[in-house]
Amino acid sequence: MPTPPPFRSRRPDSPEDPQMRPPRPRTTTVAAALARSAVVALLAVLAFLGTGAAPVAAADGDAPWAISTASNGFGSDRPNYSYTVNAGGHVTDALVVVNHGTTPLHLAVYAADAFTNEAGRLDLVAKDAKSKGAGAWVRTDRPKVTVRPGSSVEVPFTLTVPHDAAPGDYMGGIVTSLADGTDTGRRLGIRIRLRVGGALEPKLSVQDLHVRYSGTANPVGKGDATVTYTIHNTGNAILAARQTASLSGPFGLAGARAGHIDDSPALLPGETWKVTVPVHGVAPALRAAGTVTLVPLLTDASGSVAPLPDVKTTTHAWTIPWTLLLCVIILCGLVAAGWVSQSRRHRRRPENPSESA
Repeated sequence: MPTPPPFRSRRPDSPEDPQMRPPRPRTTTVAAALARSAVVALLAVLAFLGTGAAPVAAADGDAPWAISTASNGFGSDRPNYSYTVNAGGHVTDALVVVNHGTTPLHLAVYAADAFTNEAGRLDLVAKDAKSKGAGAWVRTDRPKVTVRPGSSVEVPFTLTVPHDAAPGDYMGGIVTSLADGTDTGRRLGIRIRLRVGGALEPKLSVQDLHVRYSGTANPVGKGDATVTYTIHNTGNAILAARQTASLSGPFGLAGARAGHIDDSPALLPGETWKVTVPVHGVAPALRAAGTVTLVPLLTDASGSVAPLPDVKTTTHAWTIPWTLLLCVIILCGLVAAGWVSQSRRHRRRPENPSESA
């Protein structure tokens, strides 16, 4: 899976950004108020970016160093590391660290396993977390490196696949961070995608499929439903999923489809992804069938995406037209009350009109 190099964002307060230019002040008081508002908004944006930034590559334009893959037999200008190795095999590669600052840099260099975070982005576990896959199989020549200002250092590393490693896809990364721990939020890393030779078995499944019908106040109208489910990568390949969801009444009648659903992020083997989908225009046909269809998307090392046979899962839920039933009950009650009233009047009426005269 091709991966872009470490992300660098332009400073949000750059004068080149027309959206960040403050409006012209009308008066001194208005200018002060606008300035305070701009500062508050800017701090909020920075806080948001800080919470959403992945630790693997800090999106900090002020980072005094940069990293890249080394140019060697694997190629040059690679955005990440990608290998296919049989169990028991190994590869040797290198990381290049460049110091753009004016003081020497003391950096820690280590490897870590990858995972898909809640935002759907690939992330790396913290340094003190225990890696079990690719992150545990990488050894750098030096755990720490010092880079002089304006110079670069190449750090070799070796990836050794255990003899008992299961075939399939693994994802990790090699990371650099400040060795003195003064800024633990700054980490720059490059991803490592590893495929261990053997039978590739890409599989996705739908789990915990539920349909909740919210109904409608209109006795003859259609309501809304919410479909929730979990995508589980039960195979040994990295997969994304193209998704569709639909509801239908008895015998497949009164169907309704969800709108466009974005593809899921690429899930590593064993990972799950929770999905919630609204479905509008659902007819209250007493009993509905909810169906979710997944098309697994397999991406090879060259970046080509191959759709695999789809996977369908169906569940059932009650879609009772409570408003219509209430109207029917009220109508039946009125009819019954009218019949009882008429019966009582009939019993009170004399049977022979001549006798009453």
